[in-house]
Amino acid sequence: MEKIRGHKDLRVYQLSFKAGMEVFELTKKFPKEEKYSLIDQIRRSSHSVSGIIAEAWRKRRYPKSFVAKLNDAEGEAAETQVWLDYALACNYFDEAEHKPLYDKYEHIIAMLVNIYTKPEQWRF
Repeated sequence: MEKIRGHKDLRVYQLSFKAGMEVFELTKKFPKEEKYSLIDQIRRSSHSVSGIIAEAWRKRRYPKSFVAKLNDAEGEAAETQVWLDYALACNYFDEAEHKPLYDKYEHIIAMLVNIYTKPEQWRF
């Protein structure tokens, strides 16, 4: 197993960053009238996941802060799932685009839960 030197080495960070970029690309196809509404919301929440994971990594020596930040990242991932559902309901993309991305966020949530249920394993 490779040593984790920083947040970019975390698989959950890598997956959340990739998912955030997928959301960014997907929202380029949304109608212009959504620019200051759904597009902003879904981009903000999707990008926040990886940002908060980076913050959590820096707070890992303080278990309560570490867990709190990971909970925040989980919340942003779940929020992104809601915005994906709205975009699907608005027919901005189809189920074939929605499901893999929604499932990716479900996997991110599972990874975050796995980390914050054992915070002592991440201390240095």
